[in-house]
Amino acid sequence: MVHIKFLAIIFVVTIFLSGCGFKDIDNRIFVTGIGIDPSEKENGKYRITLKLAIPVSQIKQEKEASYQYLVHEGENLEEAIRILETHTDKVLDFGHAKIILINESLLEEELKDFMDYLVRRGDIQFIAWIAAAKPTAEEILRTEPKGESPVASPLIKFFGNTGTESPYIVSTYLYEFRRDFFGKGVDSILPVVESNETGTQLIVNKSVIVKEKTKPLELSSSFTRDFNSLSNSIPGYSFKITTDGLNLVLNMGTTKMKYKIMKENGQPTSIKINVKMSGVISQSNKNLSLKNLENYNKLASKEIKKELEKLFTTLQKEKLDPFGFGLRYRTMQLNHKDTFKKWEEAYPTLPFDVTVDVALKSTGTIE
Repeated sequence: MVHIKFLAIIFVVTIFLSGCGFKDIDNRIFVTGIGIDPSEKENGKYRITLKLAIPVSQIKQEKEASYQYLVHEGENLEEAIRILETHTDKVLDFGHAKIILINESLLEEELKDFMDYLVRRGDIQFIAWIAAAKPTAEEILRTEPKGESPVASPLIKFFGNTGTESPYIVSTYLYEFRRDFFGKGVDSILPVVESNETGTQLIVNKSVIVKEKTKPLELSSSFTRDFNSLSNSIPGYSFKITTDGLNLVLNMGTTKMKYKIMKENGQPTSIKINVKMSGVISQSNKNLSLKNLENYNKLASKEIKKELEKLFTTLQKEKLDPFGFGLRYRTMQLNHKDTFKKWEEAYPTLPFDVTVDVALKSTGTIE
């Protein structure tokens, strides 16, 4: 009797269950990139561009990548994407959208609006790369370098060391950008993606620091290299030294930074930074001798120290902190309502005590 009642309950429940929402792969089209630009119309706010991968029968037979682009302007991302769903007969699958481009001009506005949509949407992965686009996200998405794979976007290979590896390229996940943007004590940093004049090449060698209610600061290629090498220990730090008729180009294989927030009576007093580098001399305008290697070490340490001090003071002047000095300070004491306030008041005038120790291994294959 009990079994009959149990089966009856299951039968009734199954009547109200909805059918399976699965769509066959033939009825799906994969979004590989999302571009967000300001609207060009008065009644819109955003211009959304979706880069769709067109399926191919055999990859080996395809000489060039094939993509389709959907563009629409709307008051918000949800509205624009819902309309774009009516521009194709297939389901838009965002599971492979590994690159999100934001027009650099939008970084000066309120970011919570579209960031909330990207995070709340379950089919957009938190490990998607996010970057600033210049001049527009749509233009960067439409840039297709020659030799591009028909199944992989070249933008993805720039980030995460999956393709090229360079200290000039900053890589930022969507979850990292959101975490640092809303966190206290560290500011978000994004790579800047540009294209050449002919629109045939992508260029990524700059970055931009984003902070709420603050004008974004674009870092030059050299400052981007300095930050990335120090913060992420990216190898390949290249530095040119010119002094007394001697021109040297150094190539650092390893770069490590350690720092400590010095304080007195609970108040921060200075930031002590120690940087260690090791590498080789890759180019010189004069003959070099291994006997003078120690002199080259001292010369390199002195010149690189000046370069790094410029970076730290520039960030300090703009009240920006991508290294997370403030976050380190917050972890050093009990948290209360005035903890971070003390740091914000002290940071703009804190002195930097920078020490650079360069260890050159050789002068190259020739002397």
